[in-house]
Amino acid sequence: MDQNLGTMDFDVPTKDRSLSYWISWFTKDGSWITLFGRIRYLLHVIQCFYYPLLAIVGVPVNIITIVTLTNRNCGLSKCVTSYLVAMSVGDLLVVILDLTLRHIPIVYWEQFYFLLSVPVCNIHAVLLYAATDCSVWFTVTFTFDRFVAICCPKLKSKYCSEKSASVALGTVTALSCLKNIFWYFMFLNGYQLVNDPWFCAVAWDVMKSVIWSTIEFLHFILTPCVPFVLILLLNAFTVRHILVSSRARRRLRCHNSGENSRDPEMESRRKSIILLFVISANFILLWSILMVYSIWNRMDYLGYKSVVLDYFVLELGFMLQLLSCCTNTAIYAVTQTHFRQQLIILLKHPFTAIIHLITASELEVQDPTAEAEAESQATDLDTFNFRTSAELCVSQANKVMIYCFVTGDSAEERITHMSAW
Repeated sequence: MDQNLGTMDFDVPTKDRSLSYWISWFTKDGSWITLFGRIRYLLHVIQCFYYPLLAIVGVPVNIITIVTLTNRNCGLSKCVTSYLVAMSVGDLLVVILDLTLRHIPIVYWEQFYFLLSVPVCNIHAVLLYAATDCSVWFTVTFTFDRFVAICCPKLKSKYCSEKSASVALGTVTALSCLKNIFWYFMFLNGYQLVNDPWFCAVAWDVMKSVIWSTIEFLHFILTPCVPFVLILLLNAFTVRHILVSSRARRRLRCHNSGENSRDPEMESRRKSIILLFVISANFILLWSILMVYSIWNRMDYLGYKSVVLDYFVLELGFMLQLLSCCTNTAIYAVTQTHFRQQLIILLKHPFTAIIHLITASELEVQDPTAEAEAESQATDLDTFNFRTSAELCVSQANKVMIYCFVTGDSAEERITHMSAW
């Protein structure tokens, strides 16, 4: 690979090739192109549509998830809600910093060529990798919280609380930011608009330095290798505890009631476990390819030559890793009934407000004929009331005159008597 990033070997994706270039190479007859080369061309064509669509879906989906969970009407505890909100915020930051500001400019480099003159890539890298670490380790903290809640009843009241969740999430955020400061010194401040596997320019001596290579290797070990191991172990211990306690609980209930009756506690626990396992499996499956390639690539730079993984493995890993930031909403909707109900209400709210607005405007602008009839009826009613009042006054005056004629009292005395009545 030439150090001038504008000129590379044809077998390596470069930043001087557009969507039309990849389509033409993929469609025309090229018997000399290898199978891996065709896969690369196909992935680049797919990315031109996949990344923008994923960004259009990922940003609003994560925002809707955050709003829905913060309403606290999803039937989840405050502790679990805090972890799920934090995971959604982390995914949203990854979608913005990684997908929107990194991969889309790389795919559509012609429209984002101006980024080559913006000297902030090393700062962008620190924020991007910190957000990625937060997204990954928030999943680990959630898994550990559920492990404590299910397997450690004595610690549940102390650890599984909203305050403890805030402390754990804050600690993870602070450590993630501190851990990724080294990217600021490793990368140069200029963008290069390629994944090799970095998107910032890197000095050649840094790339070949054993010290920096070791630091980067440890970075990929901590994220996501260690989270992989922790999640698998915690889930294994949780499954073992659930199986043992379920058998004991089932035998006890059958012994007491004589029948296998419905157990609400086990059903509630089953829903929580399904949520935990689906989130963990989603994370592990979608991150596996990127993790394997990153470690394999860094070992190659350190001099440990083995099987060479083609470049398309890296691109496929990025595509799946970014997809994991947009799937949690679907997981919550499938596994949590209350969340699904609140999500439907939230999605209907804008349309309900529009319908109410249209109805109110229609009521204000009524039919002129109906309005005239209403005014006529009001006038007739006022006339009737006036006439009735006048007739009562005349009747009262006649009674006063007749009474005065019979009794000989004065009119003033008669009015006083009638007022007393």
